[in-house]
Amino acid sequence: MNNNVIKQLCAEVKLPKMLKARQLFDRERIEPDKIPEAVFAEMSRPELGDYIKPGKRIAITSGSRGVANVGIITKAIADFVKSKGAVPFVVPAMGSHGGATAEGQRALIESYGVTEEFTGCPILSSMETVVIGKNDEGQDVRIDKNAAQADGIIVAGRIKPHTDFHGTYESGLMKMMAIGLGKREGADVCHELGFGHMAHRVQLFGRAVAKHGPVLLGFGIMENAYCETCKFVGLKPHEIESEEPKLLKEAREHLPILYFKNTDVLVVDRIGKDISGTGMDPNVTGTGYCTPFVTESCISVLRTVVLDLTEDTHGNAFGIGAAHATTKRLFDKLDFDATYINAVTSRGLDQVKIPCVMDTDKEAIQLALRTCLGSDRENPRVIRVQDSLHTETIWISQAMLPEAKANKRIEVLGEPEEWPFDLNGNLW
Repeated sequence: MNNNVIKQLCAEVKLPKMLKARQLFDRERIEPDKIPEAVFAEMSRPELGDYIKPGKRIAITSGSRGVANVGIITKAIADFVKSKGAVPFVVPAMGSHGGATAEGQRALIESYGVTEEFTGCPILSSMETVVIGKNDEGQDVRIDKNAAQADGIIVAGRIKPHTDFHGTYESGLMKMMAIGLGKREGADVCHELGFGHMAHRVQLFGRAVAKHGPVLLGFGIMENAYCETCKFVGLKPHEIESEEPKLLKEAREHLPILYFKNTDVLVVDRIGKDISGTGMDPNVTGTGYCTPFVTESCISVLRTVVLDLTEDTHGNAFGIGAAHATTKRLFDKLDFDATYINAVTSRGLDQVKIPCVMDTDKEAIQLALRTCLGSDRENPRVIRVQDSLHTETIWISQAMLPEAKANKRIEVLGEPEEWPFDLNGNLW
């Protein structure tokens, strides 16, 4: 960018000094080395029954989100299946993610550590689906061909609030069955009426998969606010529909929210599909609501700045439309094909609109501050976070210090500091 006028307007904005702070969340967790034991214990519960028979081929789902310890969890599930004399394999269950290709979906779960070498079982990745029955409204229900031809499916997935709609079922096992196993066709049909109908569609198609597909077990994964594994829940197929809403309510209480009422500018160091379905979770940041089917229940934000993409998002910048300013560094990493296929499938074109692109981190932040209406120019409210998954350690401007000191869940860790920009105006 060579627009000297814009650069001058940005240079006139003085950035406030920032203080490092720590937010305190519930730390209940399962240590990584204890995960295999916890998985075996949950899957062995007597009330689940003897659902895995020797010699049977069992599909295990693996999704596209950055689930904590997903490699260890998947391997433990596979090892349990083997302990019963059955033959496990992994199926990517992520709708149209991974560029809507078999290769892309395999690469995505491998980037999370779910590899054949580590899990000790094959990965069968395909976009081919087959019809397994009809839902309660008479529509064909399709799922991954490899999963459909298995003797049984273990639907494993994290349960948490969704970023684009709220309802009885959001992100979880019902959605994994309806959209994840449905591949591109399943994602397309669930999204075809928009996010206003998603809660209904997820229940409608998820119920049908549990009824007509060879589903043996739902394996819910729960995380705390530190993105750490904290709980496993095994469910019989007929229990998924009744029990998942309770687990969703529990998961909502563990979100790593920001303990402030409002801020003028929120600076997010990075977004990505491994962080959230919308790059950054609006249930945490209060920004990114690109659909009218969710309501803000947390912090209110006037301007959002996104500085970069995660490496594991592989150029998918879905969610960048929630930002008001970004950097040329991020723009140059953007993979339009990967980003747009997600937008087309979800009908979420607003999620991929390009915000103002600035040469440096400093200019992007200054531009956002300059355009805030009603803010105190001499003492603005600014928060900087790494991403929406990691909000334990944050940076706040001096204007937010009284609110932080009054909250027992926030610890101020130091004195006010200047922003750590390098000579090029970028943060390090």
